[in-house]
Amino acid sequence: MTSASAPLTARSMAAYGAMALPLAFAGLPVYLHAPDFYATDLGVSLAALGTVLLGLRLIDAVQDPFIGSLSDRWSSHRGLILWIGALMLGGGFWMVFTPMGSAPLLWFAAAVLLCTTGFSVVSINLQALGGLWHASDADRTRIASWREGFGLLGLLLAAMAPTVLAFGDPRAVAFERLALLYLPLLALGLLLLLRWLRRAQLDAPAADEAGVGWREVLAGRWRRQFFGLYLANTVAGSIPAVLVMFFIRDRIGAEAQTGLFLLAYFLSGALSMALWPRIAARFGKPQAWALSMGLAIATFVWASLLGPGDIAAYAVVCILSGLALGADLALPAAILADHIARDRAQDAASRLYSVMTFVSKAALALATGLVLPTLGLLGYVPGSALTETGGLLLSLAYAALPCLLKAVTLVWLLKMMPVLAPAPLAPDAAAGVDGVPGSGRPAL
Repeated sequence: MTSASAPLTARSMAAYGAMALPLAFAGLPVYLHAPDFYATDLGVSLAALGTVLLGLRLIDAVQDPFIGSLSDRWSSHRGLILWIGALMLGGGFWMVFTPMGSAPLLWFAAAVLLCTTGFSVVSINLQALGGLWHASDADRTRIASWREGFGLLGLLLAAMAPTVLAFGDPRAVAFERLALLYLPLLALGLLLLLRWLRRAQLDAPAADEAGVGWREVLAGRWRRQFFGLYLANTVAGSIPAVLVMFFIRDRIGAEAQTGLFLLAYFLSGALSMALWPRIAARFGKPQAWALSMGLAIATFVWASLLGPGDIAAYAVVCILSGLALGADLALPAAILADHIARDRAQDAASRLYSVMTFVSKAALALATGLVLPTLGLLGYVPGSALTETGGLLLSLAYAALPCLLKAVTLVWLLKMMPVLAPAPLAPDAAAGVDGVPGSGRPAL
């Protein structure tokens, strides 16, 4: 006898997803504002900061699979893992913006390492819990959408917070206020998540499935194809993210409107979280993902044709690409959650989601490491007046190259649709002993 999934309420999904807001909030200040603050206000060498950040990014990416392994191994202590991760995240964030004057570079390195490690611990386990939540196929998309919607709201708040908190005072004072504001925000998200965790119905691995190694975790055609598609799609999306500030300032000539463009982009992505679950429920998650890729391709074909003064047109590009962003954030995570349920891979949930986070970070590093140096070699100088050839190169890099990569990824996705499309859920995967969802082991 199978046990049907109880309908999930908006309240429960909000309690689960709220933690994504402080997670996303932390990223912009740490990686965007902090290096400039340490270089400008504290006199730290920009070259030294860049070297430290490069090393920290490498550590941050490589440690994710290790964190996933530990989280799977100690999954019965998920609440404690979240506590430890949140303490590291909050402590590291506070340290970043309350620097030690005698050794600011060393302090910066230690603070960012603590912060990013805590971020990875909480983020991987948050996604894994979403994948383990006993739910219908349609509800898994809603779960991911709620989580990523909160994340986009966190990005919006982080973009506005330093300016709002300044009150005309020096930047160092604004950052101190930011650090103090962040701690209760993080504590609230953790409290809601832990309360949700005590009541949540989670699928647990069968007792005879414990101890699966990495070779088995990454084995199988489905997983290889999925992570390959996710990497290709994420690289295509990372290139515009790397170049967006340059494109707005040097190609469109609208640096003063940068904040409004970013607001339109992230707000559109957040609002689209109500749209993509409906499309996925009607046509299927892989099909909805393919539709979003088509939308992104059409949008960036248009963007490649824009030039100086096309402010209104670029605002529309931001709105449309924000819609596609919502799908990229919610649908792959939901597709992986379906796979975990059907493949009875609950014992590897943290590791599978750690692969997703590793791929995301690797894609951003790949886009940064390839596109910026290539543009520099071809003669592009940021902030300088663009020649006709220079403008064309920037448009090709910002829009045409991602279009090409998205198109290749879309063809690949359409070809692999029969593989990615979920098979019917086996009865023994839907119900455990005595019809309890999951397995004979108690839910976490």
